[in-house]
Amino acid sequence: MIDECIKPIAIINSVPYATLQLIFNELIDSYLATNVGTVKNFLTKALSAHLADNINALYANDLLLSAGTGNDRLVNHNKLVRSDKIYWLDRLHNNIHENDFFDLMDSFVAHLNSTCYAGITGYEFHYTLYEKGSFYKRHLDNFKQNGTREFSMIMYLNHEVDGGALRIYQGNEWQDITPNSGKSVFFKSNELEHEVLITHLPRMSVTGWLKVAR
Repeated sequence: MIDECIKPIAIINSVPYATLQLIFNELIDSYLATNVGTVKNFLTKALSAHLADNINALYANDLLLSAGTGNDRLVNHNKLVRSDKIYWLDRLHNNIHENDFFDLMDSFVAHLNSTCYAGITGYEFHYTLYEKGSFYKRHLDNFKQNGTREFSMIMYLNHEVDGGALRIYQGNEWQDITPNSGKSVFFKSNELEHEVLITHLPRMSVTGWLKVAR
């Protein structure tokens, strides 16, 4: 549960809160203008590198799981639809870098709620690894069986990119977003279909959803 009355911390991940507000506003303003929010430096270089290291360690220890489609009650593992691997973040892991990420998200959600009256009450995020040749076909993030996902967010961790663009559809047009390290993408979960194009290098991100009570 998100406390909407959280007071901003002066410095988060070595970034002054006043600077974070500018980053948050750029993400929100670009969303309001185009239905797809993007900002280049949502994650610091250090935090992005640490989270990428976490993914590499999980992969080395065979802890990443094949992702499915659907929700907890109806999961379909179809490698013709998606071929990425995931691992859920949790404060209970007591991983300092995951907790730094959660501190950042708490601040963003509080800012979003206070400036846009978004009513976000929680979130969920997982690490995502697309190995070479992996993809995710066109889809929506919000399920008919569970409509609590309000906004989708992706934070990219790759310094080297070859393929693996996020393609977001709006009507008969689409927009391709390159998955560069530190960049964040933000859009409504139940409105915009999207896909991940085939990647030719391992592609890493933190992916998740801001949720509302239904």
